[in-house]
Amino acid sequence: MKSQEVRNQFLEFFESKKHSIVASAPMVIKDDPTLMFTNAGMNQFKEFFLGNGIPKNNRLTDTQKCLRVSGKHNDLEEVGMDTYHHTMFEMLGNWSFGDYFKKEAIQWAWELLTDVYSIDKDILYVSVFEGAKDENLEMDQEAYDLWKDIVPEDRIIMGNKKDNFWEMGDQGPCGPCSEIHVDIRSAEDKAKVSGRDLVNADHPQVVEIWNLVFMQYNRKANGSLEKLPSQHVDTGMGFERLCMVLQGVKSNYDTDVFTPLIREIETITNSTYDKDSLPTDEEGKVSVAIRVIADHVRAVSFSIADGQLPSNNGAGYVIRRILRRAIRYGFTFLNTKEPFIYKLVETLSKQMRDAFPELKTQKNLIVNVIKEEEQSFLRTLDQGLVLLDNVIRETKGKIISGEKAFELYDTFGFPIDLTALILSEQGYELDEKGFKAELQKQKDRSRAASQVSAGDWEVLLEGTEEEFIGYDHLTTEVKLTRYRKVKSKKDGELYQLVFNKTPFYPEGGGQVGDKGYLEVPNGDVVYIIDTKKENNLIIHFTKNLPKHLDKTLTAVVDEKQRSRSASNHTATHLMHQALRTVLGTHVEQKGSMVHSGSLRFDFSHFAKVSIEELKEVEDFVNARIREQLPLQEQRGISYDQAISEGAIALFGEKYGDKVRAIRFGESMELCGGTHVKNTGSIWHFKITSESAIAAGIRRIEAITGDAAKEYFTSQSESYGKVVSVLKTKDPIKAITSLQDENTTLKKQIEALLKDKAKNLKGELKSEFADVQGIQFLAKKVDLDAAGIKDLSFELGSELDNVFIVFGTEQNGKALLSCYISKNLVEARQLNAGQVVRELGKYIQGGGGGQPFFATAGGKNPSGIEDALDNAKQYLG
Repeated sequence: MKSQEVRNQFLEFFESKKHSIVASAPMVIKDDPTLMFTNAGMNQFKEFFLGNGIPKNNRLTDTQKCLRVSGKHNDLEEVGMDTYHHTMFEMLGNWSFGDYFKKEAIQWAWELLTDVYSIDKDILYVSVFEGAKDENLEMDQEAYDLWKDIVPEDRIIMGNKKDNFWEMGDQGPCGPCSEIHVDIRSAEDKAKVSGRDLVNADHPQVVEIWNLVFMQYNRKANGSLEKLPSQHVDTGMGFERLCMVLQGVKSNYDTDVFTPLIREIETITNSTYDKDSLPTDEEGKVSVAIRVIADHVRAVSFSIADGQLPSNNGAGYVIRRILRRAIRYGFTFLNTKEPFIYKLVETLSKQMRDAFPELKTQKNLIVNVIKEEEQSFLRTLDQGLVLLDNVIRETKGKIISGEKAFELYDTFGFPIDLTALILSEQGYELDEKGFKAELQKQKDRSRAASQVSAGDWEVLLEGTEEEFIGYDHLTTEVKLTRYRKVKSKKDGELYQLVFNKTPFYPEGGGQVGDKGYLEVPNGDVVYIIDTKKENNLIIHFTKNLPKHLDKTLTAVVDEKQRSRSASNHTATHLMHQALRTVLGTHVEQKGSMVHSGSLRFDFSHFAKVSIEELKEVEDFVNARIREQLPLQEQRGISYDQAISEGAIALFGEKYGDKVRAIRFGESMELCGGTHVKNTGSIWHFKITSESAIAAGIRRIEAITGDAAKEYFTSQSESYGKVVSVLKTKDPIKAITSLQDENTTLKKQIEALLKDKAKNLKGELKSEFADVQGIQFLAKKVDLDAAGIKDLSFELGSELDNVFIVFGTEQNGKALLSCYISKNLVEARQLNAGQVVRELGKYIQGGGGGQPFFATAGGKNPSGIEDALDNAKQYLG
């Protein structure tokens, strides 16, 4: 059975059981502060489990793209070592929100596996929660009895809390679960050891295939459990593992989910995949590398398609780390020194575009981003090899310090396993304990900085639904429905407040959350410093609580900040339209940041936007501002209707069944943010910068309104100062004249320096010292970099066997250069680049170059003499 069939049969089965099929949510999570990536099928339904929203249908089914890079059985560094764990995977699931419970979930799971998929009942085992005395939790007798009617009792395994009690997090809905495990070992192996004894023992062919979670408790902040008012079902089945079973193979990587990628990797890298090799064998290392690359290109491609580019922080850092791991494995074990992973995107797109069309629509972007990242990291690897060579040379003894290795890893991105491999090949040993200690310190710092502890919600008004009225009102009377205290190292102690209705816009869609204040009946004011949305709740952050929690409060949004943010948000829509008009309809929004001071807009485009094109974009937007276009808004319309009417949906965003469409003239987009009532309110639009942020992705930063006024006032003042300094009414003509004069003076200086160097050359010839057949000179000279280079090469052409080190000070900076005759480089294994890198420490700098000529710059001119004094030791 092909994987596409497997996926379709799952969805069709549950559709026949009156489940609605829903689309996979984006793998990259944008508006949940507790998660970077979707790591389980239930993530997009959290609000329903928490009771903060009501689903359209109480029965849902889907296949969800997930990413896991830490936690149980999902350590990134282990992926590729075995045959059944992945970073990116699909989770097939069916859901019940207060509808059916254990009986139906268990019966349907068994029916699908054994009747529809025809899996042999004799290779299946099930587990049931055994209870936990420390939590006063009893054994899940209900699930046990249900399974007993289906399978022999010797195939029911009692599972502990670690394996058979599922929790959303430290707080929130949780409950016992029943796992279904499959034993696909050979008959001979089964005769030796029962599959029952290998369940949850990390055996590659006795694996969990489906987890049926029965959510019936709520975990409170103090660790206690209380029963949920409604019971839910949350199931998750590993798609890749299911394909392994149904296709009769022993590894996920032998299914048609991965084999097309593996064949392409073999072809491109001229390597061979041996599925039966051990990870420790030479053939096995090649096979591990191929598995790593096949897995990781999927994770990276889906992430980029969902709008997350590789970067140095947050979710982008995770994606960059995954991609770099794949590049490193190719570099080390497949001997690939040129980019090649980007070539696999075509195969992946063809394979999965029917189920996930984003891979097709975003293919060019994915290819360009991966290729650029490969080129960049391969350069980093080359640089790291040189740096590691320096560390080895400077080390006394045969043990390389963990601190030095960590610096290579943390500062330069050089993989620690590659460091260890190179060291062992050269007879050195890595202080792994020291490295792990440094790594742990970094993790502790990071964890401490980001750690947030939240108390339980104190509910004041039960069953109250929150209403957002901020599109129409900036002030309203509200009642506090719930609150809780949160603590973090970054922000200290804060309170989160939820009201029955609110005019405060929560951060989302690139727009920052509103600020403002609460008026309390006794005359006090409580300032709201931020507004966010979490699990469908609009949360208001304050430093203190209102004194009268049960009183009616007046919520007031900061009108000036809201107005500026709205101007900038509307400007992003107009700019999006302008870019598509000026540059072409290939332009797609890839990210934005809208706040009161300015706006930032990221978009897909293949080249730098020219000055003329930027002027066209500015003119286009300002023309729409002068037209004073009124806001045309459609709230609560269906997604399909909005798209059919021409609205642009932003890729990677999650839209509900009902959406809000915003139109200004011909610009129409789906958007939940706040906007001006009329484009005339924006006053003026001014682009302040345009730059590249990734392959095929450009960024424009711009200002409007008050910020634009301040910008033009500042520019006018600067212009006035220039006119005053130049004492002319035509500053452009005066500046052009100064530039011409400067060019003439530069030429005169260059000629004088050449004469000076020529005279100096004659003086220096007599200062060379013969050291073991080498003509050696180390001297400080008063020349610039170009003059020193000319002088060095002239001396080298007129004298044999020279080794020259020059130092000079220019504009408070130090410069060292080294020239070595080419015959000495070859005969004595001398290297000018190595010389200047090591002498550079005396001037607090560094550099490099070719073996026969190299330079180093530094910020400590006083160290030049020490560098020159120590130059002789490098004569070899």
